[in-house]
Amino acid sequence: MLRGRSPRVLVAFVTLALIVSACDSDAASSSIPADSANGASLQGKITVFAASSLAEVFEEAGKQFEAANPRTRVSFNFAASSALATQIEEGAPADVFASADFAQAGRLYQGGHIQSPAVFARNSLVVVVPRGSTTVTSFEDLANEGVRLVLAGPGVPAGKYAREVIANASASGDFGADFESRVLANLRSEEANVRAVLAKVQLGEADAGFVYATDVAAAAGEVDVVEIPGQFNVTAEYPVAVTTRGSDSPVATAFVEFLLSTQGQEVLRSHGFAGR
Repeated sequence: MLRGRSPRVLVAFVTLALIVSACDSDAASSSIPADSANGASLQGKITVFAASSLAEVFEEAGKQFEAANPRTRVSFNFAASSALATQIEEGAPADVFASADFAQAGRLYQGGHIQSPAVFARNSLVVVVPRGSTTVTSFEDLANEGVRLVLAGPGVPAGKYAREVIANASASGDFGADFESRVLANLRSEEANVRAVLAKVQLGEADAGFVYATDVAAAAGEVDVVEIPGQFNVTAEYPVAVTTRGSDSPVATAFVEFLLSTQGQEVLRSHGFAGR
């Protein structure tokens, strides 16, 4: 299911995967489009807390959901998954939580803040560089002296995934056993979320940054992509869940079902995400 996972995170992932496996199975069998027979009577407002990388696709998903259910309204709060999890723990009014990794969903599930999460989308990482740049033209170039590298912080899913990729490449020995230390020696800043990494590269304030493949479209042609060799890359899995605050809301449940439905999955794929 995962490519390139380092041993130090495998045990944690397996534990969290066991938490959500039963829910995934149930969701796959019970998911229905939002415009089901009950859609006409569905009404209410919900707030969805979602990872920054989901901004564009969730805005579209929200519009389609509201179009199918005219008496509903969906608003969004986009930020790093880790920041959103903290906000929910502190009592922020979220009805649905969509994370870019299992760690934050598992944290909230264990704390009793969300119901069992289910994977609804997958993503992968790429390296972005300023348009036309010749400083970094290959993945190996990230270790060259003087490269200005930007990553999301280590507690942010995109930052955690990026460090796993770098560690995987170093462990392979393909670029030298010290590849990880040479790349991280070039780290110039740690950003609050993946879109902040993208912005740094767009503005030319960094020579390279790790973002999700789906983030590239948001750069409006202002960045070039340097592919990560497949044997080092990782698959980011996105879980979603109704919060305990939203557990009594039919709209919150219906929105999650929409994301898992054929219609919702088509929206996700149209924005470059892999299905669940």
